[in-house]
Amino acid sequence: MAVCRSHMSTYIHRLLELATGASCCPILTSQSCLSRATCVARRAPVTNRRAYSLDSLASGPGRPSFGANSQQPLVERASSSALAHRNLSAVAVKGQCRPLSFYDFLDLGEVEENVRYARTCRKSRRFIVNPELAKVVAHHLGLDLQSAKTVVFECNPGPGVLTKTLINAGAQRVVALEPEKNFFRDLRALEGLLDGQLEVVHCDFFRLDPIVSGFNKPPVMSTDKLFTDLGITEANWTEEFPAKVVAIVPQNNERGIMLKLVYSLFERLSVYRYGRIELNLFMSEREYLSMVAPPGQMRHYRALSVLWQMACQIELLHKAPWDSFVSSKKSRPPPKGLLPNDHMCLVRLRPRSDLFSGGLTPANASTLLVMVKQCLAKRTEKLFKKLNLWSPDSGSKLLFELALPEDVLTGHLHPRQYLQLFQLMDKSQEFTQSWLFEEIMQNSEREGWG
Repeated sequence: MAVCRSHMSTYIHRLLELATGASCCPILTSQSCLSRATCVARRAPVTNRRAYSLDSLASGPGRPSFGANSQQPLVERASSSALAHRNLSAVAVKGQCRPLSFYDFLDLGEVEENVRYARTCRKSRRFIVNPELAKVVAHHLGLDLQSAKTVVFECNPGPGVLTKTLINAGAQRVVALEPEKNFFRDLRALEGLLDGQLEVVHCDFFRLDPIVSGFNKPPVMSTDKLFTDLGITEANWTEEFPAKVVAIVPQNNERGIMLKLVYSLFERLSVYRYGRIELNLFMSEREYLSMVAPPGQMRHYRALSVLWQMACQIELLHKAPWDSFVSSKKSRPPPKGLLPNDHMCLVRLRPRSDLFSGGLTPANASTLLVMVKQCLAKRTEKLFKKLNLWSPDSGSKLLFELALPEDVLTGHLHPRQYLQLFQLMDKSQEFTQSWLFEEIMQNSEREGWG
């Protein structure tokens, strides 16, 4: 009997020890909170909003190389305490995970894992997975990134490395336009953890406003629906419009996409109906050099060059080798050509506030587009011959008003002079509304316009 009482006493004593130990441990009732709580980093005091640094662009195992020609902006390095990772920190509060604080830092994840995730994409796309390249892009978007009025449209974010970097850099409103369902689901999960800084939309920016009318199924969408759902309204063209687009232009239709965008700009359609939206695009080096080709460079100076230079301030922000990006399995190698094409170029295209002054309007802009394409189809032809075709004996008069020699070639005219020429022709009584279209219809099938 004494032995039984001794065993009972020991058992009760053990139960009391277990109860005492358990009372000192918080209970995590949510499995998702438990899994995230294992990777919570210690919070350090933060002196700046999402301070970030640009480390050296040295390559490492599993990290895409930047190459020797990389341009690294100078940014003040944040202290290591301020760079405590935003490891999706969470605590258990009544069985729920709290939203991430504005001062938490998003963990960008392992490079190797992001590379594997990016390569699950079924379509031909390129992605930014290198954290240092993502920081370079965020830096070039400027300090107004942190303004509550600035909306950043990130196109095809994929694994979300740039998305998280933009938020860590202080972006108040990032709209991620993601067409792939597998990436879309994970981005939506991230959106749920944030405090309104990220909005994720199942949409393909490069398939906005399809020509075919009717019901559009996501990711195909109209700009009107996208902007209305986001609460974005139209702005006056001369006003600063705080919307930025950052994207990698798809390689398989680069020229066609750039033509579509510049046509929309002149006619104030698609996203440009809402104001002077700034584009920050990664494009092939070949496409960039063609876009900024000067007059007289006959092989590369084309309608695309004239229209973009006429409409926008063009600025090269950064150059990175092709292997700085991760390609999906179906991506082709960089195209070869007469122009250098060893890099991808981050190019800022900021529409001019005075574009629609002096007679150019969205209503008559289509005529300007036709005129420029017709003139640049044959860049070694004399300009006065084209003018005389549209209105007999008018060529010499117009060239005299523009102080141009009569033997000037169409490929020697500056974009600004093409705009002045159009304005003179538009005001002239000798030209009618159909002054270009007869000949353009005859030649459009025979000659290229890009």
